[in-house]
Amino acid sequence: MDADLIRLELAAIAARLIADGGLDYASAKRKAARQAFGSGSPPRDAMPDNELIDQALREHLALFDPAHGERVALRRRMACEWLERLAQFTPLVTGAVWKGLVTEHAPIHLQLFHDSHKEIEIDLLNRGVDFEIATVGHFRRNDLEVEALGFIWQDTPILLSLYDPVDLRGALRAGPAGAERGDRATLLARMASEESES
Repeated sequence: MDADLIRLELAAIAARLIADGGLDYASAKRKAARQAFGSGSPPRDAMPDNELIDQALREHLALFDPAHGERVALRRRMACEWLERLAQFTPLVTGAVWKGLVTEHAPIHLQLFHDSHKEIEIDLLNRGVDFEIATVGHFRRNDLEVEALGFIWQDTPILLSLYDPVDLRGALRAGPAGAERGDRATLLARMASEESES
C-alpha cells in the first residue's frame, strides 16, 4: 500500500482518537498504528506528522461535532481572561485553543515564563484555585519535562506549563506550520480575523 495513503489513514484514525478519546498526539499515533497494523508496524515514512493530524482533526470536527465552533469561541474567551489574570507571569496560549481545534477533552493550555514557579502557585491559591501538579514535555526539547498545574475552572480544564524566562527566547518564532503559541493580543487578533472571514 502506498505510504501516502497509509499516512492519511493513520492521521484519520489518530484524529478520531484525539476527538473521541482525549488522547494526546503521540499516544494517538501509537494507537492508530496498532489499530491499523496489529502487531506489525507501519513503514517509518508512513507515520503522519502533527500537521497532517491537525488537518484530519479539523475535518473530523467539522463533520461530527456541531458544537465545535461554539466551544472554540468559549474557550478562547476564557483563555483571554486567564492570559490577563496571569499577565505578570508572561503567559502564552498554545495547543488546541490556539489552533482552533478544541475537542471536548482539550484543556486551555497556557505556557508561563517566570523565574519563580512558587509565585505562580501562590497566585493561584490566592484566587481559590485547587490545582494538581504534574509534568509535561518541554515544547522545544524532547529530553526535558517541565512542571505543570492542572485545574478545572467553570467546568473547563486548564493546564499551565511552567517555564523559566530563558525559554521564552524563540518561543514566538513561527515554524513551518506557523506560530505555535501567542500572547493575548495575538489571540484576540486571530479571533477577529477568523470572525471576519466567516
